[in-house]
Amino acid sequence: MAKPVSEYTRKRNFDITSEPPETAGRARSGKGKALSFVIHKHDARNLHYDFRLELDGTLKSWAVPKGPSLDPKNKRLAVHVEDHPLGYGSFEGSIPEGQYGAGDVIVWDRGIWQPHGDPRETYKAGKLKFTLIGEKLTGDWALVRTHLPGSGDKEQWLLIKEKDEAVRSADEYDIVADKPESVVSGATVGEGRASAKSGTRKTAAAAPVAEKKPASKTTKKPAAKKTAIPQKLSPQLATLMDTPPEGEWLYEIKFDGYRIMTRILDGEVRLITRNGHDWTERLPLQAKAISELNLGDGWLDGEMVVLNDAGLPDFQALQNAFDIGRSKDIVYYLFDVPFLNGEDLREKPVEDRRAALKKLLGKQKKGLLRFSDAFSAGHRDIIESACLLSLEGVIGKRAGSVYQSRRSPDWIKLKCKLRQEFVIVGFTKPQGTRSGFGALLLAVNEEGAGLVYAGRVGTGFNQKTLAELFEKMQPLEQDASPLGKKLTSAQGRGVHWIKPTLVGEVEFGEWTREGIVRHSAFIALRSDKPASEVVHEYPKTPKDIKAPFKPNASKTSASKTDELAGKPKAASKRDSKDKIEVAGVLISHPERVIDKKSGLHKIDLAHFYESISDWILPHLDHRAVALLRCPEGVEGEQFFQKHAERLAIPNIKQLDPKLDPGHARLMEIDSVQALVGAAQMGTIELHTWGSTYDKIELPDHFVLDLDPDPALPWRSMIEATQITLSVLDELGLDAYIKTSGGKGMHIIVPLARKADWDTVKAFAKALAQFIAEQLPERFTATSGPKNRVSKIFIDYLRNTRGASTVAAYSARARPGLPVSVPVSRDELASLKSSDQWNIANLQKRLRKLKADPWAGYKNTQRITRPMWKRLGVKAPT
Repeated sequence: MAKPVSEYTRKRNFDITSEPPETAGRARSGKGKALSFVIHKHDARNLHYDFRLELDGTLKSWAVPKGPSLDPKNKRLAVHVEDHPLGYGSFEGSIPEGQYGAGDVIVWDRGIWQPHGDPRETYKAGKLKFTLIGEKLTGDWALVRTHLPGSGDKEQWLLIKEKDEAVRSADEYDIVADKPESVVSGATVGEGRASAKSGTRKTAAAAPVAEKKPASKTTKKPAAKKTAIPQKLSPQLATLMDTPPEGEWLYEIKFDGYRIMTRILDGEVRLITRNGHDWTERLPLQAKAISELNLGDGWLDGEMVVLNDAGLPDFQALQNAFDIGRSKDIVYYLFDVPFLNGEDLREKPVEDRRAALKKLLGKQKKGLLRFSDAFSAGHRDIIESACLLSLEGVIGKRAGSVYQSRRSPDWIKLKCKLRQEFVIVGFTKPQGTRSGFGALLLAVNEEGAGLVYAGRVGTGFNQKTLAELFEKMQPLEQDASPLGKKLTSAQGRGVHWIKPTLVGEVEFGEWTREGIVRHSAFIALRSDKPASEVVHEYPKTPKDIKAPFKPNASKTSASKTDELAGKPKAASKRDSKDKIEVAGVLISHPERVIDKKSGLHKIDLAHFYESISDWILPHLDHRAVALLRCPEGVEGEQFFQKHAERLAIPNIKQLDPKLDPGHARLMEIDSVQALVGAAQMGTIELHTWGSTYDKIELPDHFVLDLDPDPALPWRSMIEATQITLSVLDELGLDAYIKTSGGKGMHIIVPLARKADWDTVKAFAKALAQFIAEQLPERFTATSGPKNRVSKIFIDYLRNTRGASTVAAYSARARPGLPVSVPVSRDELASLKSSDQWNIANLQKRLRKLKADPWAGYKNTQRITRPMWKRLGVKAPT
């Protein structure tokens, strides 16, 4: 007999809505697992909040029209609705028109709930009392069934805040109004109903929603899946190349103009620059032309240019057109369509996207909107053909590639002449009859060094540009050089320094070995690119740009075993050709994807460790290191290796065998070459001992690893860290913190090298037990998942001889390749998660740091008898 269809499934068509379908069976909730809760903010026909509690493998759900209140006097109506599947707890997106509950949905709050008494009995009795531990809501609450008449058969309940320390008077505070955003994406819904027509409304589409695509229930081809159109979309950027690579590529003109993205949402057209500025008012005719295409919600990608008499892009003419407001002279060349008529096309091949774009633009060869056609020349002749036409260069797009909002090797640029943007950092006095200034001083951003001097440009100016530039630079003058490294007295003589905000495009003959441009000529100021993004553009060679990696199915088990054991393979022609050198170390199989979530490759990890060597090496200095090796990537088999054995890591240092008798030698990483060498051998994580090897029996710090129940909200982790730090402050112990790169936080307490391992471990254990005894509802000092349900385990077990902790600035072998990052106490409250930094975005944080987060770290503290006494433990003799 077929199982009856639930009310949830009966109301939904999962071929159209992206809401999650029910799965077979229900996981019964038990004592070994925390119970989750989620509150959805739902902008349907009427804005309301859906309050959901996990019970018996489903989400019991109530619609709360006004949302929760922290004032016990405000008893909120809560209409009991159908149960939802547990998978709905993470749903965020837009339910299409015509579907049940059509409208935008965000996760307004989430966390765990702790029932008072047996939840099945109290739910059945209509008197649910419970504690919430969420990102926004905390404390005790009640859901009480009433006998009020409802709509149809829906029960009417009341959501009531119980009296406790979390209570706030409604006269002074409204949490719904104060915290309207999603705890997942930061998006808001329903905030601008009155101003929706003016385009100021933000929706859940601010973050792209991953849609599930269940199998079709019929043999008919399902309609195109509609998706939430993001409010913001970064363009795909191209990688500079020196020569055309082999393979199948589509080549277009490299337009000398302004990159503009078009967003169409609810019939409104907005034209947005690469760095997010709205230029719709500056381009009214182009916006109107797009509007007349009558497209549904979507995004277009293209370049605004002005053509000269020869029909070629002229950037100076484009600037003039903007200056005098002649948008009729500006042509919008379109070359991609990431979203079209409510459908996400980003995963479709570039050929299909361009075909769809060409079709919607029709055959128009003139007018304000034009399609960017591809070249017909062969790939070996492509750059020569472009240069003969006096073009700046060409853009190549790998056939079959998807659209990615980042700089990608699937899009490349080939230039006829060297030409790029520079930050203008100063100018010199004019000579002879020249007015304004003599030359501009140029710079580029360099990781770890700030702005680096890149030479001067003194030609390419006419009287008008000299005057305009001088007028812009005068208000920016400052006494100090903005460069990270001072110039020589000869280079800096007579220079007027300015704030580094202006960006200029310069054409030049070559880069010198010292990173200085030669034979340069000024082209124009660029207002479409921020100074912070200007870097030295190094052209790559074709060997750096490979086709997407495909696993070699013919690899034998024997060769695979050798690779995992660290044995070098017999060199093959392909191995030799495909290796890339990083810090003097050859990286084999650089294209191997080591993390499917981010798509990052082995070469990316090697470059990451090279780039942060100055930050991580001090934390590895004079310490035995253990390696977590993942030769097949994050999802493959992992090996934890403490001893050198027969592992041939390039440049790694092997320590004295007496340090760990009975084993192979311990290892140390003391150079950038050893660091990159470890990455070459499949290492992702680096773990260090709690002592330096010159005094290996005397630890110089102890670690408290705060390890939460994964169901707990991040807010609980912040509070737990603050509480632990407060206890250490009371004891008089200075402590430092870092993200674990996983779910928890690491607290490091530096020590003078006086106490042995047993003493330090015993003190860390006493400290963990003391905190757990004071706050048993929040903490546990006993390991094991069953002991940390709804709690945070204070792990003190890492403070044992031979145990290790992941090093500061080490990557983690987890999806996304997060990094364990030191933070200051002032930053703690603002952290979003323990894995918010990864190997792709850490450099951005490091560039912005004004001071070392662990400034003041000293190994001078001692564990004293009064400290033991305050923890209620007798000090060891």
